[in-house]
Amino acid sequence: MTIYTETMLIPAIPDLIKGFHISYSMSSWILTAYLITAAVMTPIAGKLSDIYGKKKVLLIIMATYAVGLSVAGFATNIYFMLVARAIQGIGMSSFPIAFSIVRDKFPREKMSIGNGVLSSMTAAGAVIGLIIGGSIIKYYGWEATFFTIIPIAIGLLITIWRFINVDLVRSQSDLAPIIIKENSNIGYTNNSRSDGKNNNNNNYRKKYDSKTIDLKGAITLAIAVTSFLLVLTYMQTDSTSTNNGSQHALGASSIQVESFVATGIVSLALFILIERRSAYPLVDFRLLLHKSILPSNLIILIVGFSLFMIFQTISIMLRDPSPLGFGEDAAKAGNIALPFALVLLIFGPTSGYIISKLGSLKPIILGTIITAAGFSGLVAFHSTEFSISVNLAVLAVGLSLTIVGVTNVVILSTPKEYSGISLGTTTLIRIVGSAIGPALAGMFMESNQSVINIGGILRHFPSADSYNFIFLTGMLVSIVAIALAIWLRRRAVKMAIPNLT
Repeated sequence: MTIYTETMLIPAIPDLIKGFHISYSMSSWILTAYLITAAVMTPIAGKLSDIYGKKKVLLIIMATYAVGLSVAGFATNIYFMLVARAIQGIGMSSFPIAFSIVRDKFPREKMSIGNGVLSSMTAAGAVIGLIIGGSIIKYYGWEATFFTIIPIAIGLLITIWRFINVDLVRSQSDLAPIIIKENSNIGYTNNSRSDGKNNNNNNYRKKYDSKTIDLKGAITLAIAVTSFLLVLTYMQTDSTSTNNGSQHALGASSIQVESFVATGIVSLALFILIERRSAYPLVDFRLLLHKSILPSNLIILIVGFSLFMIFQTISIMLRDPSPLGFGEDAAKAGNIALPFALVLLIFGPTSGYIISKLGSLKPIILGTIITAAGFSGLVAFHSTEFSISVNLAVLAVGLSLTIVGVTNVVILSTPKEYSGISLGTTTLIRIVGSAIGPALAGMFMESNQSVINIGGILRHFPSADSYNFIFLTGMLVSIVAIALAIWLRRRAVKMAIPNLT
């Protein structure tokens, strides 16, 4: 449902730019505001689900999400919209809880199939959103994209309350062997018993049994992420223009940009300091820096970055007027992007089956290579709608293999009772990448513009260079992902993680 909402909204971004009279950089916050809230709430939701139970927390999250949907359709300006989108972002924090339920219900050797099915449902939401979202926008306006989801949200709440049943796991015997074996690498504190045996696992467990929530960490993380994204929003070198033809400066001086940079650096440093000293951290660096989890999380950050950078870019590229864009309406733009979602739908469960047979590592390497090939294709061939659809489909294959494989690595490398906090951290990192993607795309589109005379009015739109920069950036970060995948494979082979290689 959450992805259905996003893909329905994406074709409407050009309409929101025009209706709210905002710049391309500011338009990225329609996605980014949602993602920042999601980034902050995801590890909190994971921790709360470990403490109070997955079902209870899931119901609260989805009820809050329904409220955000209800108010967004009444937005009359960008600030009202951003508040509503921030409330909706809480809904994305349900992802680690969902994967954690899969962890509880599926046997270890079948976990990748369960994750693949779950990923395919995400893709199914994207398919439905792209098929009907464009038509809804074209005939009823972007407001209807939110109103049509409210009954679905209510139905989902009832379904969760009636059919989801999962118990908290607190058994000492459920500790994953790899974590016990590698506890010194994770960084347990030195605490020995009088009989000479190490008591670190019990201390580690007590930390997560606590009901304390790291609010200081959440606040500093939110400030850090927001500050750095504001830097991207205001870094363009040219003046900007709204789609009604009036040109204006964004109004941020170099001093303001430098202030955002300084605030981001200080907040990030404080966040790291708080997390390392906190007895109950929002992000536990002992799990985060684990030999197999660290490269996995870096790869998932790149996946999130790539996915939402494409979402922001393609919708504008397809709907902007020719010759800078393709001049399509919302419905046609959704159809051109549809192969991307269809391939995700097919390869979601297929990736799970492949991983169950080959392990997670080879498909991750293959997935990152295919993703790089997809971006390379977009760099070289994006002058026709057909070439865009084909390259988007290639991207979807690579991202599917990578997402399912990396998620499987994190699950298999984490103790069962800590899966909520670990998957929450992984999802947080993916969402942070997702927030950076559209902000960077908006910066490129705002910094590189050309003028078109439409009805005697000069209007500014992203130039061909802006799209070249965006696709080239995607290709370069995908190459980094390939290197990380190879690094992950070398580490995991040395550690001999069960059901992984």
